[in-house]
Amino acid sequence: MPLLIVLHGGGGTGERMEKLTQGGFNKLSDKEGFLVVYPDGIEKNWNDGRENVKYRAHREKIDDVGFISSLIEHLAVEHRIDKKRVYVTGISNGAMMSFRLGCELSEKIAAIAPVAGAMPENLPSRCSPSRQIPVLMVSNTEDRLVPWKGGDIRFGRKTFGRALSVPETVKYWVTHNQCSSSPTISMEPDRDPNDGTRVRKELYNQCRKSSEVVLFAIEGGGHTWPGGHQYLPQWIVGKTSRDIDASGVIWNFFKNHELN
Repeated sequence: MPLLIVLHGGGGTGERMEKLTQGGFNKLSDKEGFLVVYPDGIEKNWNDGRENVKYRAHREKIDDVGFISSLIEHLAVEHRIDKKRVYVTGISNGAMMSFRLGCELSEKIAAIAPVAGAMPENLPSRCSPSRQIPVLMVSNTEDRLVPWKGGDIRFGRKTFGRALSVPETVKYWVTHNQCSSSPTISMEPDRDPNDGTRVRKELYNQCRKSSEVVLFAIEGGGHTWPGGHQYLPQWIVGKTSRDIDASGVIWNFFKNHELN
């Protein structure tokens, strides 16, 4: 079976990630026949490579890349997974960790799909994937925690390192995958006119080795998982789009890609 690893955000847990996605991946795994796992980071955080962050995972430089690599090997023995079809997604801190895994574990991971997170500012200088890796990003234009325009990652008055902007992150992967720099742009159907969001899809194809880069830009969306649980009030984290189901979009993307 394929393996999907789903990474929680900062301060979260695997169990809470199941709730945030409203069990979407669980239902899909039953229907489509893949294994989905929700690991826990040390003290509820992943070492995604950001600097000047005081969480233990960052402070002690916890080897989460090594952990995910070992987890894949463990599950390959326990469940006989298809090692050509291993995928990683996550939100926020989990999204940034997904980018790091795309940089440092591309020999084991077929594709990544970060949600509500951009690349840590210092990551590109030491990002050296061994191959072109398909990337799907789901990013919200009104994200107050990981801003669309990049800079300080904030929650309230506290800052937690810095991130590139969403366009800079997209450009990095378009360049790495040697894709056409001109995307095909389309608007997704406005399935819920009352949610205050619209979804713009940017598809960068004609890439090397059948890779691609796709951005779902949630216009008006906050620090949220589209189609997921509104885990905090809108005035804190912003709006959750109901126009797409991020879990379904992500799996449809993943199942078209495998390691060469």
